[in-house]
Amino acid sequence: MIPFSEVKTQYQNLKQEMQQAFNEVFEASWFILGKNVEEFEREFAVYCAANHGIGVGSGTEAIHLALLACGVEPGDEVITVANTAVPTISAISFAQATPVFVDIDPGSYTMNPELIEQKITPRTKVILPVHLYGQAADMEPILAIARKHNLRVVEDACQAHGAEYQNKKVGALGDLGCFSFYPSKNLGAYGDGGLVTTNNAELADRVWMLRNYGQRKRYFHDIKGFNSRLDELQAAFLRKKLKHLDAWNERRRRIARIYDENLTNAIVKPIEKAFAYHIYHLYVIRCQQREELQKFLTENGIQTLVHYPVPVHQQMAYQDLNIGDGALPITEHYASEILSLPIYPELDDDDVMFVASKINEFYG
Repeated sequence: MIPFSEVKTQYQNLKQEMQQAFNEVFEASWFILGKNVEEFEREFAVYCAANHGIGVGSGTEAIHLALLACGVEPGDEVITVANTAVPTISAISFAQATPVFVDIDPGSYTMNPELIEQKITPRTKVILPVHLYGQAADMEPILAIARKHNLRVVEDACQAHGAEYQNKKVGALGDLGCFSFYPSKNLGAYGDGGLVTTNNAELADRVWMLRNYGQRKRYFHDIKGFNSRLDELQAAFLRKKLKHLDAWNERRRRIARIYDENLTNAIVKPIEKAFAYHIYHLYVIRCQQREELQKFLTENGIQTLVHYPVPVHQQMAYQDLNIGDGALPITEHYASEILSLPIYPELDDDDVMFVASKINEFYG
């Protein structure tokens, strides 16, 4: 059986480092907002070439607090995409704002900058591009539009730890960057966790207060805040794992190249844009007969998933937006064809070749 993702082997490889991190935290017996959180915030910010990092409870909460830090209020609008994980949009809902969707670029599957300006209204506060599957959205035109209309840009980088745009790490390109450390991410914790990066000291300070009840000093609350704190133990684990991230990303890129070189042209393979350094959180193909292919692969011991089968605007939970079918034609069409293949650093070359051979056999 070739699982879609597998975190146990990675843990076994890092067991000694993880045990050391665990012991250090319990010996110190400081479990909330301690040394490891502070050091990981600094280390991950440096990794992203950002001036500030603020650890929070999850990637969803990172986006939520980033939006609030940008001044998003009830009734404001946030321009984003519908071919993303629902948590991206959940964060907009938490801020009591309205998501406004634009369609995607046919090659990268990320936000199409050419469609943004027609969606801007007096209620627009933020543009929220998603660096989907590990590839950066086309940030230069997005940032230019934001400057033109005096809007903030919040990057959803929850699938893009170490991805680059024009040789710069994502997360420090817009006003704020948002990361998730869900266990299956390229940099994953052993539970939930998230982080906000920024080069803006004022925004960093606001997120820093929002994540801890709005207090700057204990028991003195300047603003209304939340409880959204990266756990000290998870931060200790993440500090150890961060040292391996670049090697893991390179391994993912190697697996992607094997797929690229061996998969039949009967399917559409992902494209790495000229501006991007793709870190392949997911390797997503498009294919006719998706359900039949997925069933065939399952029968041959290969697990696959679909990211994502139902665009957000077509989800039952978001029918109140009154966005009809056909509003986002590329997003909707691709949702019927996309299929995510196994890709993780511990996957060996023979298994990658086996997956490719079975897909070729199906279309042979």
